[in-house]
Amino acid sequence: MEELEISDKLIIDDHISAWKACLLKIKENVSMMTYNTWFLPIKPVELNNLSLKVQIPSQFFWEWIDEHFNALINKSITEVLGNEAKLTYIIAEDKSSTEDKEGLITNNLSLSTPIEKPKPKHSFESNLNTRYTFDNFIKGEGNQLARAAAGAISDNPGGTSFNPLFLYGGVGLGKTHLIQAIGNQIVNNFPEKKVIYLSSDIFTVEFVESIQSNKVNEFSNFYRSMDVLIIDDIQFLIGKEKTQDLFFHIFNTLHQSRKQIILSSDKPPKDLKGLDERLISRFQWGLTADIQPPELETRIAILKRKAETYGMVVSNEILEYIANNITSNIRELEGCLIKLLASVSLNSKEITFELAKKTVKEIATDRKTNNINIETITKVVCEHLGVAENKIRDKTRKKEIVLARQLAMFLSKELTLSSLKTIGLHFGGRDHSTVIHACNAIDSYKTKDVSFGRIIEEIRDKIEFSS
Repeated sequence: MEELEISDKLIIDDHISAWKACLLKIKENVSMMTYNTWFLPIKPVELNNLSLKVQIPSQFFWEWIDEHFNALINKSITEVLGNEAKLTYIIAEDKSSTEDKEGLITNNLSLSTPIEKPKPKHSFESNLNTRYTFDNFIKGEGNQLARAAAGAISDNPGGTSFNPLFLYGGVGLGKTHLIQAIGNQIVNNFPEKKVIYLSSDIFTVEFVESIQSNKVNEFSNFYRSMDVLIIDDIQFLIGKEKTQDLFFHIFNTLHQSRKQIILSSDKPPKDLKGLDERLISRFQWGLTADIQPPELETRIAILKRKAETYGMVVSNEILEYIANNITSNIRELEGCLIKLLASVSLNSKEITFELAKKTVKEIATDRKTNNINIETITKVVCEHLGVAENKIRDKTRKKEIVLARQLAMFLSKELTLSSLKTIGLHFGGRDHSTVIHACNAIDSYKTKDVSFGRIIEEIRDKIEFSS
């Protein structure tokens, strides 16, 4: 990206010269990396009296500069245009839309207001995130069938054999992105259609509220009136019998009326134990498609696209390193880039290979810790200390078993999110005070015996490797 030429003296008579003057002041207060990343991509659009309108690349871009550089931008525009100045942002991705969708953000100097939402076509909010589109969804072998079906539905909602469309896959693989992309495309192609997106949790909460306010019929009729119903994380209906029953009848009404139903889950319908068999059967009427973790080439493509979106310049070597080490979760790929972005922007650092390695390690460590459970900890501790796993829950006071139990409790508290009560119940129904005592005892042993501390580290490494 070429840098704008900025002269020492500027005549403020149009939007270009006004923004150049602001850039001149901003440049004095930030590193060159920050300046190139966050300010050069901003394009002046219009100056009307003291109101300057500029264009920014994305919603993410605006959120970042609003959080980190709001005061600096306010100060600069005030110095250039005066205390009555006003700055308005246009999000570039919305620029091609009609005027009422333009996505304006007005920065009234010390106050930042949210995006002005477009007027809804109906008396409800679709709840769709406009950033989730087919254009920024990276296609790969792992999502090929799901993506193809999504495109077909967008062109002919309710008119294909893919009804319902049931997408499933692990966390962070793009299910939410894809089902919302369908909704956004349908809204663009068929503005007269009623499209709504929500999670099954929100659906349940709204249903409970309708019971409390004696408006169940109104609630049911609302969803029966939809042309496209998109429900995310349908697995969370498990165990909620009344909600399942109502959803069953809504599903039937919509399907019989040839309205489009789109669902997502972490498992295929047949594995949703605890869900009404009638629902499971109906979920299999249309197309069930899984989304697999992206292969290496797709991961690299995702990283390149995101880097461009964030205005980052990252070498192919670094992108390939990240893609080779974060393999199963798109959110973690994006999270790694955001961490890198934070480091270089807030600390005036360059994006180096060493910084990338450090960031990947932090992301990988977070992932391992989140996957560790009490069962894994107990198994590894017992194996390492040579104690039978079934003995650790007994009421014996044998020294080696007590030590193993205390250490397993200590590591369970450290490496999982389980409560003290849950940990105690796992080890033979003991109460939380026993867990506290165990943790204090292990801390004391570590202080007195350095070699014992090394044993704990060895066990911890084994646990993380096992997870």
